[in-house]
Amino acid sequence: MDSWKLFDKNFLRVAAPAPSGLRSNSVNDVVIHNDQIWLGTGKGLARSNDGGQTWATYNSASGLPRGGVSAIRITDEIIWVATAFDSLIDADTGALLTGGGLAYSRDDGATWQRVPQPGVTPVQNVTFDITLLGNDVWIASWGGGLRRSSNLGQNWEIVPPDSSVFDPGNRLNHLAFSVINIDGVLWVGTAGGVNKSSDGGETWTNFSHKNQAQPISGNFIRALGQQQSGGKEYIWAVTMNAEDPDETPGISVTEDGGYSWRTTLLGGSYWNFAFDDSAVYVCSDNGLYKSLDFGRSWVLFPDIEDRVRNERYLSTQIFGAGVTSAHVVWAGGADGTASTTDGGLNWTIHRGTVRPGTNGQPRTFAYPSPFSPSRHNEIRDDGHVRFQYNTINTTRVTVRVYDFAMELVAEVANGVPRSGGGSFSEIWNGRNQRGEVVANGVYFYCVEMEGDGRYWGKVMVLE
Repeated sequence: MDSWKLFDKNFLRVAAPAPSGLRSNSVNDVVIHNDQIWLGTGKGLARSNDGGQTWATYNSASGLPRGGVSAIRITDEIIWVATAFDSLIDADTGALLTGGGLAYSRDDGATWQRVPQPGVTPVQNVTFDITLLGNDVWIASWGGGLRRSSNLGQNWEIVPPDSSVFDPGNRLNHLAFSVINIDGVLWVGTAGGVNKSSDGGETWTNFSHKNQAQPISGNFIRALGQQQSGGKEYIWAVTMNAEDPDETPGISVTEDGGYSWRTTLLGGSYWNFAFDDSAVYVCSDNGLYKSLDFGRSWVLFPDIEDRVRNERYLSTQIFGAGVTSAHVVWAGGADGTASTTDGGLNWTIHRGTVRPGTNGQPRTFAYPSPFSPSRHNEIRDDGHVRFQYNTINTTRVTVRVYDFAMELVAEVANGVPRSGGGSFSEIWNGRNQRGEVVANGVYFYCVEMEGDGRYWGKVMVLE
């Protein structure tokens, strides 16, 4: 019997329709499959079949586990998703990242089967990556290690990527973070380096910062990716510091199956890759990088700006990227997702927001609120909050911020022309008219629209 057809009655099958719309502006991953755009977000798995014009979001009501999406794997036959959330252990320990479990769909997302997070505890046991090898699903679950299931997650086998007994508390190489399958060869990234198996996990070769003449830059492997171009194969790794003092965060790439590595972009913080033939894209805290010579030189994309909507992407952090067959580049991060058809000269920003003034919503609201100028929508050392509003007729808009004593704090916009029947936002960096970051407290703002009136809202500032 084909193991992909097994079904356990104890697994939860859900057939609720996916809610329409992009539900979150926190995008952790971008996957392009058959030119469908899939986003792993803080509020579920989002999909667009029409280039981002419309979205459907799969969440816990659809059958996914609780939490934001931490891993995605999509083929023509099956979709796998893993989730994670913060769990408050106690007052001293605080919140720890917790695995929400997994779910799979064999009917293109119409129904889902939930799979509990394997392991003794889901705390600090989060599935960060998923791959498929034959009928087996492999997951990299950090403290839960590298695991394999041959029956759709009903049973799991721990497969340490070496010959040692599984001991994640003492062996960094057992803390698994990334896993990919390349033509039957497994590549696994851990806190102890890059591991390779050509026999389904029976034997392994480890590539570390210490055991090669041309090694990876650091032993903590956050992400792995494969690039094929010109008849050659390149394996890319986000290589971060683990324990050795001479390790350096950066990007490492091999052209000979892992036996030697080149390092590049040393010193930054990186998250993932996307590829388009000879082009490689690297997602980083500093933005999106691109190389056309396999990492020997790089260009950093300018800050993302949607000139048609007159909107800025209020973050330099890019967590995931993907490229369609038409060479449309998609990037996602802390402020939603954006796409470009011309190599970054022009962008379209896609955000999930509640439209003001519709379905009982107020004409204006602030998000995020509470707002931290040092943490929210941070770009170029400034945080930002949006004052969202809608228009009925073509108008000019002025937005001012006041303190609790109704003294003017800042003028955010003055007479900005806006078309009728739209949803718009103005941004404030949390600074007063002298350029100082305002004190903690409640602030009021007024959106004044010519010919329409004044609409008030409030935002709480907490540093």
